[in-house]
Amino acid sequence: MGWGTYEEWEAQVTEEVKAEGVWRFYGYRKALFFYDLCWRDCEQLLKHPLGRAVAQQLIRSAGSITANIEEGYGRGYGKDRLRFLKFSLGSARESKGWYYRAKALLSPEVIEHRLNLIGEVIALLVTEIQNSVTRLR
Repeated sequence: MGWGTYEEWEAQVTEEVKAEGVWRFYGYRKALFFYDLCWRDCEQLLKHPLGRAVAQQLIRSAGSITANIEEGYGRGYGKDRLRFLKFSLGSARESKGWYYRAKALLSPEVIEHRLNLIGEVIALLVTEIQNSVTRLR
């Protein structure tokens, strides 16, 4: 994994992933980037006995963000998509909390970057949810 920025990361994403309709949702792309960074961070957390439980919860919640977006987009438009976007939002907020709990084992720079990034994902999900609600009316 020779990337450090979003742009470097995006350039290495396979065309098979980019070909999916869900790729058009910027929040999905940012959440997928967040997950890949989370994976790296969990490798660091696993080095400390107290970090193991945090790593397990963090990787699960971070993976759930994109998994629920994918599930929702796979169901087309409507109430089903909205429901899965809300699940994704809950997982994003959970991930934010797990990063806060990991602050003793990750550098302040990493924590700040991840909290800012997940904050961006949360904002994009909230906007997408609001747009979905408006379309349903």
